[in-house]
Amino acid sequence: MKAPSVMAVAALAFASLALAQESKLSLVDAPGKEKAAQCIACHSIDYISMNSHFLDKAGWTAEVNKMVNAYGAPVAKADVEAIAEYLARNYGRAGQK
Repeated sequence: MKAPSVMAVAALAFASLALAQESKLSLVDAPGKEKAAQCIACHSIDYISMNSHFLDKAGWTAEVNKMVNAYGAPVAKADVEAIAEYLARNYGRAGQK
């Protein structure tokens, strides 16, 4: 039996460190969280935080409406305002919430 190569051992050690540093993402616990949780049926939470730097309330409203109208997201139209409000308040562009 051959000994594992130095590169294989190094790669395994690096992967272990990378996995150990991962943190579990979750939605901010605030009013509207239950409705906004509908978004993670199609998106991971990191998608929300990635866009938070760019979107204010109007931007989040447009995004949620686009998901419902263009992509058929299973979100009631009555929930769009609450979701956009939650996202703007908790993930909105700094100074534009």
